[in-house]
Amino acid sequence: MTLSSFRPAPRQGHLDRVMRIYGYLAKFQNATIRIRTGMPDLSGLSIREFDWDNSPYRGAKEDLPKDLPKALGKHIRLSSFADANLMHCKITGKAVTAVLHFVNQTPYDWFSKRQSTVETATYGAEGNSARSAIEQMRANKLTFMYLGVPVIGPSILFGDNQSVVDSSTIPHSKLNKRHLMLSYHYVREAIASKAYVYAFINGRYNPADILSKHWTHSSTWPNLKPILFHEGDTIETKELTDRREKKG
Repeated sequence: MTLSSFRPAPRQGHLDRVMRIYGYLAKFQNATIRIRTGMPDLSGLSIREFDWDNSPYRGAKEDLPKDLPKALGKHIRLSSFADANLMHCKITGKAVTAVLHFVNQTPYDWFSKRQSTVETATYGAEGNSARSAIEQMRANKLTFMYLGVPVIGPSILFGDNQSVVDSSTIPHSKLNKRHLMLSYHYVREAIASKAYVYAFINGRYNPADILSKHWTHSSTWPNLKPILFHEGDTIETKELTDRREKKG
């Protein structure tokens, strides 16, 4: 993502960096995205319930199309992780938005892009990331529903900035940065509709960090391993079960 902004006029230093990227990827030839259909374990997730009736978002609900096909098959739950890296670009001072989307336990989509405006604080960068994540989650959810897939909710967004999570999920919280007003209201309305949940996660366990920052391998490996190097059977079918019983 960082190198792509130099495509119009690449220089020798950029070529050197590309070679390093290829060298890094060469060590990950066994990495795979495995289809894991099991529901994510959310037993440890504590969701705070608030009354939004005394807020501007009273009566908020998700507006779904009326021409959706009948949902069939196995249910899925959508969950996403969002992050931002303040002043990622030293030339422009712009931050980066990073979002990683999961369908059940399978990574489905990922996004890493430089933000369009310069933010002077982490709160602003993380707030913009949350808004982008909710927009993408709505688009992903609608795609699955039009394909006839039963989506159970609410969809869950994880972020590692406690201030942004609190200001987005607590009805009486206030916004002190007026230029972030639209992102602030967009996320809060989605939360008030109860179709989405915004929860805090420690930055050490946020896999979206891999998409936003230039980490060392040792720093990213704990989050990268369970995603691209999952061990064990990923799906249990009747044919697989019968074959295992015969061998046993």
